[in-house]
Amino acid sequence: MSQISTILWDVGGVLLTNGWDHKERYAVLDHFGLDRAEFEKRHPEPNDIWEKGLITVEEYLERTVFYEPRSFTPQDFFEMMRAQSKLLPETGLPVLKQVAASGIYQMATVNNEARELNDYRIRNFGLSDYLDGFFSSCYVGMRKPDPRIHRLALDVLQRDPREVVFVDDREGNAAAAESLGIRCIVFKNAGQLTREFSALGIAAAA
Repeated sequence: MSQISTILWDVGGVLLTNGWDHKERYAVLDHFGLDRAEFEKRHPEPNDIWEKGLITVEEYLERTVFYEPRSFTPQDFFEMMRAQSKLLPETGLPVLKQVAASGIYQMATVNNEARELNDYRIRNFGLSDYLDGFFSSCYVGMRKPDPRIHRLALDVLQRDPREVVFVDDREGNAAAAESLGIRCIVFKNAGQLTREFSALGIAAAA
């Protein structure tokens, strides 16, 4: 078994709550009294290109919410969107911090997120203090489970897939990475992650 040199992390569902998944969307829609079904009809296509960095949050909201007059502003809506980002109850962030403190491993994200939310989450939760890079969909123009996003990470980091571990909470995303030879952990909680890291020989700071 090749020695692990690099750990790639998902963010939503591993470190933080999801940025703009259905649970977060429904909380915001209900707060503003918007119809969920009507929003969800409009959401998929602009969300895809928003997460790929091809449109701004203003353009996304114009197509999904502000196609007609509202009693609230786009800034009001976006502030409530940002407020949904919190530490995951069973967050893997303490494990990430411990592994980062060892100084042994190169670490980066491979995550799907729109730029405005991604930038906020990185800054607000101090993720750049522990991670060396961010292969976020909004920066690279690709979304998981497209395996090309993992191929890009391997190419930029100049890593053999056999020395890379990817942590994600969704089996489909893990399967895409595994198709390239990357070892994957489907995240459940911090204890499970620590045990699986230990089984792979991943050392952490004491």
